[in-house]
Amino acid sequence: MERPLFVAWSAVIGRAWGKTNNGTFDNLLHPRSQRDQNSMNNYNIAVIPGDGVGTEVSAEATRMLRAAADKFAFKTEFETFDWGCDYYLEHGQMGPDNLLDVLKEFDSIFLGCIGDAGKVPDHISLTILLQIRKGFDQYVNLRPIQLYPGVDTPIRTATPETVNMIVVRENTEGEYSANGGYFKPDQPDGFANQMSVFTRKGCERVMRYAFELARKRGEARGGDSAGLITNCSKGNALNYSMVYWDSIFNQIAEEFPDVKTDMALVDAMTMWFVKNPQFFDVVVASNLFGDIITDLGAMLQGGMGFAAGGNINPEKIFPSMFEPIHGSAPKYAGKNIVNPIASIESARMLLDHLGEKEAASQIQAAVMKVIADGKIRTKDMGGSNTTSEVGEAIVKEFLAS
Repeated sequence: MERPLFVAWSAVIGRAWGKTNNGTFDNLLHPRSQRDQNSMNNYNIAVIPGDGVGTEVSAEATRMLRAAADKFAFKTEFETFDWGCDYYLEHGQMGPDNLLDVLKEFDSIFLGCIGDAGKVPDHISLTILLQIRKGFDQYVNLRPIQLYPGVDTPIRTATPETVNMIVVRENTEGEYSANGGYFKPDQPDGFANQMSVFTRKGCERVMRYAFELARKRGEARGGDSAGLITNCSKGNALNYSMVYWDSIFNQIAEEFPDVKTDMALVDAMTMWFVKNPQFFDVVVASNLFGDIITDLGAMLQGGMGFAAGGNINPEKIFPSMFEPIHGSAPKYAGKNIVNPIASIESARMLLDHLGEKEAASQIQAAVMKVIADGKIRTKDMGGSNTTSEVGEAIVKEFLAS
């Protein structure tokens, strides 16, 4: 029997939006400010190591977070969850049915990495990420792209002076709306349909966040420096979704007359990222386009081993989730050789979001100092040190400063 169009995705998307067994979303709609907390400086953090090297990089992130708590006199409590591809092989899903109910009680989430195509197809393993992002309305995917002194990059135009930008990616709708299906997939006239969903609410809020960020970055630079935001579009070809996106961008821009604006088609933007990276300050992009250009951004900053990301619920109604954006690299799992800096930088972003800004600033300074010294480096940085040795060196520098 043929599978009707638009049915294959319904069960997954229901879970992704936080739908519970009784068919409602009510149990998630409780602002964190209304929940019981022992102390404003006591942070409960959920850790999901995930797959592949996730266990190793998560260990370095939690080591860094514990050191920060000791130095700055706040408390961190961790609970680790074994969700991922091995969990799927045993239970037939990437996490339990009550995953969102469990995680909503935490102040923040740290994710190692998800995926192992040798065990579970990628389009299935990805569902746990979509479930958390959409269920907790983490509508901002925040990707700082900064090249630190002492890091080699294969891109000649990338220097510490030219690479310092942030990509704000819409994170809950757009091209990743999981809306589509198959019709006669094995027949000569079969086809697949994948529908993007761009809502005014979704576009406005992520764009407003990006404009406010550009304004803050401009103010931080001081003087006459105004923030600059670049709209990543493809309105010349996507004549509904991206034309709508562009029109909303222009409307939001009117609210921020002090912020400079520009627009670049996504294909041209990949060229300009390489040719003139110094031009970019804040980039706002749709879910798919942001996903693509941030991988290029990772190469600007030296590789995936340096690329951290945050899935942000700006209103802090739900916990946000932080993760290194590199893959799980199953072939390196257990070898203790991967670069932990992306995970430590993700931990830094986590603390910054929780309000521990001085701790976050000092973590960044420690990372930069260890990199600049050039004595402790993993293989991808041209060294021979282990994951744990690099993590230990950064913690040592952090505690000594």
